[in-house]
Amino acid sequence: MITDYSEVVIETSNLIMKKAVFGDWEQLYRNITSRPESAKYMLWKIDDSEEESKDRMLRTLDFQSKEKYALTVYLKTESGLEAIGWASMREVNPDVYEDMGIAIGPDFVGKGYGKQILNALCEEARKQGAKEFHCSYREKNLASKRLQDACGFKFNYKSEEKIDPRTDEKYVVVNTKKYLM
Repeated sequence: MITDYSEVVIETSNLIMKKAVFGDWEQLYRNITSRPESAKYMLWKIDDSEEESKDRMLRTLDFQSKEKYALTVYLKTESGLEAIGWASMREVNPDVYEDMGIAIGPDFVGKGYGKQILNALCEEARKQGAKEFHCSYREKNLASKRLQDACGFKFNYKSEEKIDPRTDEKYVVVNTKKYLM
């Protein structure tokens, strides 16, 4: 049986998180997928062309069709919605949800959108019965650390050293958690 997740929507004061449509590729290319600073701590590489971005959009649509909370982040503007990134989470067990990644374009960092995204994901998880929400970040990703700290997450544990398959750089993942009451 195939579950239809097309109606999943999470909204904050400035953002709407929902499933993407193919036409979003252009805004995502301009705002995030062509921007090297966006991919620095992620396990994806930037798109070097519009064609690569269109191919990524097809993969995104497929992934989002299979994962309930794999969503595209849209900024509410006077002229409509602008696709600025992604946010995703999944249920680990009935009491625990975890983030699967939050990424917004560099022009949208430092404006409180990350906090809105993470807090909204936690609230949705709580509504679904979660008692804990787990996050992680690469140890050198200080922006993600600050975001998780600001949203009330506490240190849980560190991973063993890993190797980034894109860059061959060594890194450690810091895992955090927050109790949802």
